[in-house]
Amino acid sequence: MLSSFICTPFFLTQFRLPFSLSQYCLTKFLCCGSSRNSSHLIKMAMWVFGYGSLIWKAGFNYDDRLVGFIKDYRRVFYQGSTDHRGTPEYPGRTVTLEPAPGEVCWGAAYKISKEEDKETAITYLEVREKQYDKKAYVDFFTDPLATTPAISGVMVYIASPDKKLNPNYLGPASIEDIAKQIVRAEGPSGPNREYLFQLEKALLQIGCKDKHLMDLANEARRILSESEHTAS
Repeated sequence: MLSSFICTPFFLTQFRLPFSLSQYCLTKFLCCGSSRNSSHLIKMAMWVFGYGSLIWKAGFNYDDRLVGFIKDYRRVFYQGSTDHRGTPEYPGRTVTLEPAPGEVCWGAAYKISKEEDKETAITYLEVREKQYDKKAYVDFFTDPLATTPAISGVMVYIASPDKKLNPNYLGPASIEDIAKQIVRAEGPSGPNREYLFQLEKALLQIGCKDKHLMDLANEARRILSESEHTAS
């Protein structure tokens, strides 16, 4: 069938901004296939996976929220933020996903059913995630022992390492250097360190201990404590 042919990782990550609800429905049709007409497709629920600030602050109406994970990705603080948690002069760092066979990334998936809510959510997310240049459609799991996903075709925003498509990508650095940058950066949405600590808290609340994130949070707290001690 057509759906089994084109549902590949390459295909699933090629949709660039801007993005509309009609494009989402077309993509869902291509990825999942359907024997029904397009009017039925428009009524399908939309699912969005959040692995950063979306975990604790969705910002749109939704019908259901599930805690779970996606496979073969890991969360990393490699994306520069010049619009939310930093400035063009001094970018902050936010999370993106990078391929990591065998690893999992925990977060939250949101179900959006009503047509007006879908339109509003897509419009909102296109602005909020405008520095994330790719979308993927992934399998979402809620049970670590399950081999079958709870939901397929869940949309997730990803900031790629391609500097031509994503000029704000910063890439890897030492824990110390990333933490220093996060402690110093601040943007229209607030201090970068607030984002780091909020994400740490949100993940701990769902039972996830992310080593990369916790190492950064601990180093940021050490830097802040050292600064306070020096100031006093």
